[in-house]
Amino acid sequence: MPQLFNHVAVITGANQGIGKAIAKIFAQEGASLALCARNGEKLQQVADEFRADGIDVLAQKCDVSSEAEVESFFAAVAERFGRVDILVNNAGAFDGGPLDTVSLDAWNNVVGSCLTGSFLCSRAAFRLMKPRNSGRILNIGSISAQRPREGSAPYAAAKFGVWGLTQAIAIDGRPYGITCSCLHPGNVRVERRVDSGIESDEEPMMSSETIAKAALAMVTLPADVNFLEAIVLPRDQAYLARG
Repeated sequence: MPQLFNHVAVITGANQGIGKAIAKIFAQEGASLALCARNGEKLQQVADEFRADGIDVLAQKCDVSSEAEVESFFAAVAERFGRVDILVNNAGAFDGGPLDTVSLDAWNNVVGSCLTGSFLCSRAAFRLMKPRNSGRILNIGSISAQRPREGSAPYAAAKFGVWGLTQAIAIDGRPYGITCSCLHPGNVRVERRVDSGIESDEEPMMSSETIAKAALAMVTLPADVNFLEAIVLPRDQAYLARG
């Protein structure tokens, strides 16, 4: 039997990259999907791809930094599926530069997408998981939460916050059978890197599918076991000696 048979998985930022790859592997393991992203048109295209393969999908445009939009999305999830078994907080944004040049708008965009969004979605999912005494929340962090690079104040701060939030949720969830984990990817060859031109041949990269496999491993352990933290990065990436 598929590992996620009869599970409902909510995945944010699911219109591309890591989020789409996680949605795909979860669906292959039998999960029904509730997907959201800011780019509604691209999200619907992804949802149609999954539906063509017979996958049960709810897709709704949602800016996870907006409390109203998150509440609307989870209300739709509750109406459609009646529960949430897994939440993957994957939505995020990147911006940065020398600290004295970083605008407040850039800061708020990154922190809102990565950290505030993880809080709002976790809170909404927690409320649906708590009465059932079960559920898993997986936050997609970053090795920037442990080894920041120069010019990355908004992103590093947000991802450090995600790791702290993960631990707090894990504690709050214990009495209710809810686990919370954090997956820290290293360099992943996602559309943002390719489209922005920041991908470099000098930097080793992984595929989104590699991270999806790690995510699947983390959410399919026995219900009483929490894979609290994982770091997944290319073998040759300079992590301990980042520059």
